[in-house]
Amino acid sequence: MTFRCRLGLALLLGAGGLLTACDANQVFEKNINLESPAGDPYVWAVQNKPTFTFEIQDTTQTYNVYFNIRNAAHYEYYNLYVKHTLTGPDGKPISRLLHQMLLMDPQTGEPRGKGTGDIYDHQILALPRQRFRQPGPYTIVLEQYMRQDQLPGIMAVGIRVARHAADKE
Repeated sequence: MTFRCRLGLALLLGAGGLLTACDANQVFEKNINLESPAGDPYVWAVQNKPTFTFEIQDTTQTYNVYFNIRNAAHYEYYNLYVKHTLTGPDGKPISRLLHQMLLMDPQTGEPRGKGTGDIYDHQILALPRQRFRQPGPYTIVLEQYMRQDQLPGIMAVGIRVARHAADKE
């Protein structure tokens, strides 16, 4: 990657960080850059299972859990299958679901995310109005569930946890 490209990417990431920092409902947000075991950037290998741990204190509220996906324009598919496993503070699984996320319009091929140039960001509501019954640390593990062991074009994945706006006092 050229210096100019890296600088542009750094500025884009910094601006995104400033925008999310102002959300009073946000409880947690983290994104992980992906690369293959061989060190190839922007490849989500099937054995790479990004893990996110966040703390819930208020069990009276409901929360929205979003999946963040960043893809390059050269991503070959219009969709992405991701399986999640959510585990509670007691170490027991709470939910395991397979999600199909449409990153591009299947008819036109136009990207659905927000983007500049050839990079697109998607924030997809995966677990709406999720209730956490115990205070403490929760863990979400994401797995790419496509029919390809090395999935090129997926740059980063992450999660965002926010209080459901209707529950806010």
